[in-house]
Amino acid sequence: MDLKEFWQNKEKPKISSYIDIFKSIGPGLLVAVGFVDPGNWASNIAAGSVYGYQLLWIVTLSTIMLIILQHNAAHLGIVTGKCLSEAATAYMNKPLKNFILATAMCAAISTGLAELLGGAIALQMLFGVPLRAGAAAMLLLTLYLQFSHSYKRVEKLIICFVGIIGAAFLIELGLVPVDWAAARQGWVVPVIPEGAMPVIMSVLGAVIMPHNLFLHSEVVQSQQFHLSGPVTIEKKLKTEYVDTIFSMIVGWAINSAIIFIAAIAFYDNGITVTDLSQAGTLLTPILGPLSAEIFGVALLFAGIAASLTSAMAGGCIFAGMLGEPYDSASRHTQLGTLLTMIPAFLIIFFISSPFEGLVWSQAFLSVQLPFTVFTQLYLTSSKRIMGKYVNRRYTKTMLWGIGILVTFFNLLLLRDMFFGA
Repeated sequence: MDLKEFWQNKEKPKISSYIDIFKSIGPGLLVAVGFVDPGNWASNIAAGSVYGYQLLWIVTLSTIMLIILQHNAAHLGIVTGKCLSEAATAYMNKPLKNFILATAMCAAISTGLAELLGGAIALQMLFGVPLRAGAAAMLLLTLYLQFSHSYKRVEKLIICFVGIIGAAFLIELGLVPVDWAAARQGWVVPVIPEGAMPVIMSVLGAVIMPHNLFLHSEVVQSQQFHLSGPVTIEKKLKTEYVDTIFSMIVGWAINSAIIFIAAIAFYDNGITVTDLSQAGTLLTPILGPLSAEIFGVALLFAGIAASLTSAMAGGCIFAGMLGEPYDSASRHTQLGTLLTMIPAFLIIFFISSPFEGLVWSQAFLSVQLPFTVFTQLYLTSSKRIMGKYVNRRYTKTMLWGIGILVTFFNLLLLRDMFFGA
């Protein structure tokens, strides 16, 4: 089943179907944690504070592409019982898959860098901890939670708190003077202001995180639906659409809200943002004089939650390179986690501007993205791999379009970097 078939299915579902769909919501929300991670906040604040409403279109476009990509990654996991990394190892030329998965590991490192750095900035805001010491504390906490399997104990608290802050951004839209006419135009009219490509690519990379495509396919395939027969596979393919679409729309709304509020607080007042801690003032209208402290706590929790997903993704990709499934207790998964988080921590020592480091870390994700998209396209378009669930022409066309468009944006970024806008 592909996207076109899903929307053409007009059969009225039974009450039990709605219950099954509600129960299925989960893997998409795990991925949606990335929408409120430090790198994402930095990218959206940079977009709103420098360009106002003009770059909202990249949030809309990125979210549409993300829905297609995330479902397609889950499609692979449901049908084959292999995550994206395992499938690449099983079905692709060895040198080629090693190169692609190595770049995916670099993307996971770049994401881990943003999460550790964001958490360190939060510790600096709240307690005056030096940045590098805060990053070291974040690294140790992440590795402890990962290797001791303790994350599940605090997962709901973290996601709940970060979700409250995401909701606060949405609620604040009713308290600030949003220019809805400019917003509507910004959502649908592509504009590339001079010098904006790094920020555009940062927003794109922050929304469509390559490591999340690997992680989503892993979370779904770990439930081993492919062993339960075609009836279960068909059912899961339907309910998974709702999980993905619901979670991604929530992310789109939060991304847009942050850009709105950054535009009103900074762009309209001619303020240049050079530090993520400045964003603590964004929530003053709804949270009052303690907004900076509450923002710092949310940023810390967001960094912890997203650091864990980065560590999990790195372990998943590395284990998959060796043809193994993700298992937090296995040696290869743990080695993948270390190979992700330790280099991410070390890179922080060479960053002079933490805010710019966050923005560029997300831009790097968009540079890696075409490799992941075309790999996913190859795997899910192969009848040998997918059988009767192979991509239909409609889905293949969309995936080709996404891969080509992201590649084109990357070429524009390289042009601006080396030859000027």
